[in-house]
Amino acid sequence: MLGKSLLAIALFAAASATLAQNYPARAVRLIVPFPPGGSTDIIGRAVAQKLFEKWGQPVVVDNRPGASGVIGAEIVAHAAPDGYTLLLTTTHFTINPSMMPKLPYDTFNDFAPITLLNTTPLVVVVNPGAPTKSIKELIALAKAKPGQLNFGSTGVGGTNHLAGELFNAMAGVKMVSIPYSGNAPALTALLGGHVDVVFNGITSAIALVKTGKLRPLAVTSLKRSAALPDIPTLDELGLKGFEAVPWNGLNAPGKTPRDIVAKINADAVNVMSSPKLQEQLKAEGSDMVGNSVEQYTAFLHNEVTKWANVIKFAKVKPE
Repeated sequence: MLGKSLLAIALFAAASATLAQNYPARAVRLIVPFPPGGSTDIIGRAVAQKLFEKWGQPVVVDNRPGASGVIGAEIVAHAAPDGYTLLLTTTHFTINPSMMPKLPYDTFNDFAPITLLNTTPLVVVVNPGAPTKSIKELIALAKAKPGQLNFGSTGVGGTNHLAGELFNAMAGVKMVSIPYSGNAPALTALLGGHVDVVFNGITSAIALVKTGKLRPLAVTSLKRSAALPDIPTLDELGLKGFEAVPWNGLNAPGKTPRDIVAKINADAVNVMSSPKLQEQLKAEGSDMVGNSVEQYTAFLHNEVTKWANVIKFAKVKPE
């Protein structure tokens, strides 16, 4: 009996290895859970093109926006676990478990992590006419005026909002979140002096920073951004371990064979090293990653825990 079981395991392993070796044999669908034209879509299409060039098989971007990425994620969670339906994951993937307790899938059991593709740091910006010229001065002013300073965000529970709340927690201050409908309205409010500070994506802020219309104080990644290499990190400036970055990764349905996951991981990491792709995404303010399945899995667990703690600390409730 034991011999038959071992034989079955061996045959299954051999079949799985053969499938991975021949993967992909047809078109792959990449679910992007946000609308066309946004930063997530740009990343997805850039990576899809490079994978097509490597595989010789189409990688079809399928935009399925809605519910902060939940609609697209649910499609992948219930797709056949054969590697032919993949999810472009975003920061919302690890925020949603705390903001939406009744998700239509299990964040870990229903997905197979593949790799972290890129991170796009936020930049902490103020109006050039503001009295705060550094993070130290911003913290000092916020402590002197508890509850009187505010920061613009792009909606309740978004990365920009939670980055501000993480700043509150780690700096020991209380700035009030003012939600806007997107990055552009938040920056417009900052330029008009209606908010004191904004934790904003580099992509939409970089032009205003480089023309001197906004003053950058810090970036929110652990390493300096290649797009703004002269701007220090909050970690460097005393908020040790501060990290709040939008990111994109690749996930497959939960029961996808390990050999196929390993094949996609190796190929995705390989295309992320393309100088052309790196240059393209650097222009978007993104820093390339491309790591192992194990590293990405640990990253996802850390993100879920971090945002759960921030949401609890700030008593954030869904709108």
